[in-house]
Amino acid sequence: MSAPFVIPIFIAHHGCPHQCLFCNQRSITGAPEGMVSAREVEETIRAQLAWPRRHPEAPVQVAFYGGSFTGLSMERQRELLGAAQPFLASGQVRELRLSTRPDYVTPRIAGFLREQGVGIVELGAQSLNDRVLAASGRGHTAAQVRYAVACLKEAGMRVGLQLMLGLPGDTTAITLTSGHQAAALSPELVRLYPCLVIEGSPLAELYRQGEYQPQSLPWAVALAGRLWSIFKAQGIPVVRMGLQPSAALEKTVLAGPYHPAFGELVLSRLFFNQVRAALSVRSSRQACRLSLAKADESIYRGCGNGNVKRLAALGLLEGVETVFSASQPRQSVVLTPFSP
Repeated sequence: MSAPFVIPIFIAHHGCPHQCLFCNQRSITGAPEGMVSAREVEETIRAQLAWPRRHPEAPVQVAFYGGSFTGLSMERQRELLGAAQPFLASGQVRELRLSTRPDYVTPRIAGFLREQGVGIVELGAQSLNDRVLAASGRGHTAAQVRYAVACLKEAGMRVGLQLMLGLPGDTTAITLTSGHQAAALSPELVRLYPCLVIEGSPLAELYRQGEYQPQSLPWAVALAGRLWSIFKAQGIPVVRMGLQPSAALEKTVLAGPYHPAFGELVLSRLFFNQVRAALSVRSSRQACRLSLAKADESIYRGCGNGNVKRLAALGLLEGVETVFSASQPRQSVVLTPFSP
């Protein structure tokens, strides 16, 4: 099945009365403060459906991003979800998706969402360590994350988990333990975000006072790669690493491991390790052909061709011919001896 065509609807900070230490959501999303209306939802869906698509056969999802959807009043939830019902009924939209807080999910809410055509719910879990959750001002516990996942699955919905690296009180060991615990919940997908110091957030004040030190970019990249490997081993896709770049976000990042291509950096580091391991086992005198997927050329080369330079400095590219194949599966490395 083709990847879904997603029609995004941003509700910004609405539905969430909590002020997490790291959050200034309007800066993160760049969305206006006003609450979207049902009419605007309908107009957005209609306009997006009319626009030419590269893969017209792809299933269409309407996704409510930002805020905590189930924290809205039931009237507002019905109004917004109701705007999509004609498109669900006509088959133009396959399903709805939304994000919310774990403590805003109950069996009753899960059943209501399923009746409204919601197929997937992403939970802002951030961590599965109670100490980190408390230090970050999340207002929920790890047990509530597990309960929310169970409620949603019981109602027949798929679940996504959003995790954050480098929160106050976090450590590498805690992050990796949270990763294993999250994988054990068998989510449909995962998103990984490094904790950034955003201007206007409570964390910005702690940073200025010297009470919070964000992760460095190399540290965050390495840790995200270890988490990615945990989920890959369980067959759970990590669909995004790093916040979506925007002008509003870049203007308000005060500190932390921000990079507009954070996910690319993570995949590039992982692929470098994979290629290095394959090249390290060959005889130094043996001529070989290194075959990689054409789609992996960018992550193989790395930023500024850095990966290739590192492999060359290690002497691993001597006698190696590198080729890129359009038919080779992604993230596969094939090393074939040959006589030049």
